[in-house]
Amino acid sequence: MAERMLKFTVTPRSTPEKRDAAARKGDFHEIYADFIDAKASEQAARCSQCGVPFCQTHCPLHNNIPDWLRMTAEGRLQEAYALSQATSSMPEVCGRICPQDRLCEGNCVIEQSGHGTVTIGAVERYINDKAWEEGWVRPLVAGPDRGQSVAVVGAGPAGLSAAELLREMGYAVTVYDRHDRAGGLLTYGIPGFKLEKYVVERRVQRLADGGIAFRLGFEVGRDATLAELRERHDAVLVATGVYKARDLEVPGAGSMGVVPALEYLIAENRWDFGDEVEGFKDGRLHAAGKHVVVVGGGDTAMDCVRTAVRQGAASVTCLYRRDRANMPGSVREVAHAEEEGVIFEWLAAPRAVTGEALKAAGLRAARMRLGAPDATGRQAPEEIEGADFELKADLVIKALGFDPEDLPGNFQAPDLGVTRWGTLKTDFRSMMTSVPGVFAAGDIVRGASLVVWAIRDGRDAAQAIHRYLTAHASADALMAAE
Repeated sequence: MAERMLKFTVTPRSTPEKRDAAARKGDFHEIYADFIDAKASEQAARCSQCGVPFCQTHCPLHNNIPDWLRMTAEGRLQEAYALSQATSSMPEVCGRICPQDRLCEGNCVIEQSGHGTVTIGAVERYINDKAWEEGWVRPLVAGPDRGQSVAVVGAGPAGLSAAELLREMGYAVTVYDRHDRAGGLLTYGIPGFKLEKYVVERRVQRLADGGIAFRLGFEVGRDATLAELRERHDAVLVATGVYKARDLEVPGAGSMGVVPALEYLIAENRWDFGDEVEGFKDGRLHAAGKHVVVVGGGDTAMDCVRTAVRQGAASVTCLYRRDRANMPGSVREVAHAEEEGVIFEWLAAPRAVTGEALKAAGLRAARMRLGAPDATGRQAPEEIEGADFELKADLVIKALGFDPEDLPGNFQAPDLGVTRWGTLKTDFRSMMTSVPGVFAAGDIVRGASLVVWAIRDGRDAAQAIHRYLTAHASADALMAAE
């Protein structure tokens, strides 16, 4: 039924209906509606079915995008879902939060020809939400018991993806996480208007129903050392992510009213779960009535500015030292923020947090310009002398990125090797750390990155652990036979 495809020349690009900015600013619900069946089929049919699918090659998971677009266009939705989930542990999550404009959609051939990209992310979300609604998502079924167990430290996307595959292979899997809910940053770091929490909770519940054990509120180093976990299990996967906030190194950065982005986002997400949040009671982590300045230009900064809008801030400004074209955050997210009233100060960098009695009241910033390109072609920002300006700021949020925590110290594992950036050092092929039987995956290896890369790394780590444990089981059997 190939005649259904290649409709990009007669069918314009269309995205699911987006809620009006004035309405969506008042809540934390997702801003896009789902495609209706006919619209999903129509938009999927725009795919050109090109011989070299750049959408697929530029997807970290190498999802078979052209084929499940064709199946969607033909109304074969259950088959489309099956193909979608064959390469991704969380396709409905990726459909919502992947920066498709930089990955699959950004490399769509018809986008390059000026016809507008296929709305890949929206179709991915549609077919997978449909699968949950129709009961096509099958329970996790463990493979034949191998008599070996794996500890997964970290219940974020890398850890959960690895746990799922390992359980399907027949391993006993226990996931340890220091938070009281699984999901990592999917649960506590990403606001509901991008990813409503039931999407994560149903995925976690499927894993728990499949026999994966969750030990939440468990901190490695406090409740057990890494060595003790190694004694309890045949292998350990470290997938903690990176949580240490980069600091704002200007005068007044220690003032009351200057807070890390993740602390701010976690507080809102906890409140949305119905938890008691101390920072909300005293107002320290709530933007209501305040002039908010978020320093940074990534997706976390966009999460913060849009959260502040919903909390009722008097004004919200994003300060970024480069220009719009060089902003690391998603173009789509920047547009959403502007629609919701966020002011962007491009080419501006903080110089000092001002105020009295160590309480933030303003931010002094310097105007910047982009200098000559370096060897990589990237232009470094330079200050423009005499061009400082002042902003009102009762709440300054630091969204400057994340670094790894001191895992060798925290885990009481001084022999756990790290790189000069503090990420865990692993063998490229085996994904094993310097500690035998201890593997690592996700942001704790590659540095702060995308959810889709964490999923890819987790799936790769599961295969690496399987090879390691299979080899050990064979060696043990040989020794027993002798």
